[in-house]
Amino acid sequence: MAGGEEESPNKGFRLLGILDVQNTPCARESILYGAGGSLALGLLHFLATSRVKRSFDVGFAGFMITTLGSWFYCRMNNATLRVQQRYIHEGLKNKVVYEGTVLDPVNKNKADAPSAPS
Repeated sequence: MAGGEEESPNKGFRLLGILDVQNTPCARESILYGAGGSLALGLLHFLATSRVKRSFDVGFAGFMITTLGSWFYCRMNNATLRVQQRYIHEGLKNKVVYEGTVLDPVNKNKADAPSAPS
C-alpha cells in the first residue's frame, strides 16, 4: 500500500461514520424497515395532501420512528434471548456438576417418594 493504509477484508458499511451496519446486531434490518416505512408514509401523505415539503417531513419522521421502534424491539428480543440462553447454560452446567450426587434433584425426588409395597 502506497499510503501505509491497510485495508481489512471485512471492513463493513458505516452509516454516517458512526454505526457499523454490518457488524451491529439489528442495525441492517432497522435501517431497511425505516426506509420502507418512510417511503410508504411520505408517499401516502403526498397522495392525500399533495404537499411536497410536508410529505418529506412526514416521511422523515416515519423513518425515524420506524427505525428506532424496530431497533428497540429487536434489541429487546435479543436481550431476552441472551438471558434465556444464560439460564439454560447454567442449568446444563449444574446438571453436569450435580449428576449422580446427593444434591441431584432427580435423585432427591425419587428418594422422597414412597415406594409401592410389593
